Amino acid sequence: MAGVTSASMYVHVVKNKTYGNISYTNLSEQLAKILRMGANDQSVIDRLNWMRDVLGPMLKEAMEIAGEIDLKLMLSQALHMGDECHNRNVAGTTLLIQALTPYIVQTTFSNKDKIDVFNFIKSSDYFSGPTWMVLCKNALDAAHGVPYSTILTTMARNGVDFGIRLSGMGGNTWFTGQAGYVVGPLFAGFKAEDSGRDIGDSAVTETYGIGGFAMSTALAIVSLVGGTVSDAINYTKKMYEITATENPNVTVPILNFKGVPTGIDIRKVLETGVLPVINTAIAHKDAGIGMIGAGITYPPMDCFKKAAIALADHIKSIEN
Repeated sequence: MAGVTSASMYVHVVKNKTYGNISYTNLSEQLAKILRMGANDQSVIDRLNWMRDVLGPMLKEAMEIAGEIDLKLMLSQALHMGDECHNRNVAGTTLLIQALTPYIVQTTFSNKDKIDVFNFIKSSDYFSGPTWMVLCKNALDAAHGVPYSTILTTMARNGVDFGIRLSGMGGNTWFTGQAGYVVGPLFAGFKAEDSGRDIGDSAVTETYGIGGFAMSTALAIVSLVGGTVSDAINYTKKMYEITATENPNVTVPILNFKGVPTGIDIRKVLETGVLPVINTAIAHKDAGIGMIGAGITYPPMDCFKKAAIALADHIKSIEN
């Protein structure tokens, strides 16, 4: 959410075999008191050092043996098993470690190191979370820079501003508005006024069409982000109103295997007044504390209005 990626950190490397683009993201520190949630005490530093010295090199060696892992198929399976692959990753982590285990056991690391890695992965279901985010980033990058396109390719927030990028504008042009607050259950001992504003780049999952857009595949997530089973199903149904198509490779069993709503279209957002739904963690407003809950939030409408005006002006300049 607000972490740092430094030169010593190992990363996931994901390649789009159709378009050739490559994307990267750092490894999961798991949940709660971690750097990317704003925590920074000695336990956080010790964990990062271990990830640098053991976890990262072991996964690197395992992937050198494996060659590659097909993430698109794994994503589809994870949704069919009850994940939405943003805040619920029970199935995704199980599938990912299932795919990695035969290669991890072949690495040259000691049995103790291997056991430590497996125990680390066992400590949280979130291990696969960054994997799905970088898959989404990789796919969306391939869709960026299409002339005249009104489809979003990025949603991200920094705790102050919420920003979107539009395919038809290309490059690194951002349209921003004030980041909102995330509404949902808080951990014991915390209250709403402890929450910081919406923060992080994990909304790349919703931009792709999973996460909050696929909550109807992960009904149990309401115990984390609040609401009811009916709410989770309706969030997905509502998102078809603002998207260009469905993804036939990533489907929703409870909706008769309909593809997840895909391709947020700013024209439809403005016409309907419906904003993209995002489920996400809540970080404490003060540094050093970390995650204090999870819930639901939305982008500000200002982003979409600014993007539509800018794209219209851009098109006029091209045609003139």
